[in-house]
Amino acid sequence: MIRIEKLNRVYGSGETQVRALSDVSLSISENEFVAIMGTSGSGKSTLMNVLGCLDSPSSGEYLLSGESVKDIDDEQLSKIRNEKIGFIFQTFHLLPRLTALDNVILPLRYSELDAEQARQRGEEMLAKVGLSARAHHKPFEMSGGQRQRVAIARALVNCPKVIFADEPTGNLDSKTSLEIMQLLLDLHQQGQTIVMVTHEEDIAAYAQRVIRMKDGVVIEDRPCIN
Repeated sequence: MIRIEKLNRVYGSGETQVRALSDVSLSISENEFVAIMGTSGSGKSTLMNVLGCLDSPSSGEYLLSGESVKDIDDEQLSKIRNEKIGFIFQTFHLLPRLTALDNVILPLRYSELDAEQARQRGEEMLAKVGLSARAHHKPFEMSGGQRQRVAIARALVNCPKVIFADEPTGNLDSKTSLEIMQLLLDLHQQGQTIVMVTHEEDIAAYAQRVIRMKDGVVIEDRPCIN
């Protein structure tokens, strides 16, 4: 699913140059659930941004589903993000004036589905995350856990090859965090590939595999023993 070879990401130049990733090489298979861990500044978020096609590597190779995504233009990157990738963010990134359903179907605006087909798909995704009854509620009318479920439904609506989850429980209490992680675990067991950034050991324990980073390099890559 994902293969990177000697990936580097450098910001700035000269004395202000910062090397956020340094010769990172790894592979992630289809239907893996991988947690990327590390302290602030370790490179874990930069790696996720590159893998999610939100940022481009300075050098190295990146293959997503066998397709090189290095040196392609912004329009092509946008197409890949819309068709192959789903994102879940710590702060949900929902539009406050839209209902849950309308938030979920936003990514379908650029698909070949008509309005009715998009609505049906959105309703299916909300049902999948247990939020059918909240389809016409706006974000401020929902709890944090419900908002994250809406964000997960939105990430799933385009049937992505891989979901990238950036600190998906960071703004949630312990009970709600467990509910969200169980949902992600259920999705993985249904065949979804998930790559998750977290700094919490108990959250990383839900994954099959843990990749630890420090100063822009991978210092550990091991199976997670549950």
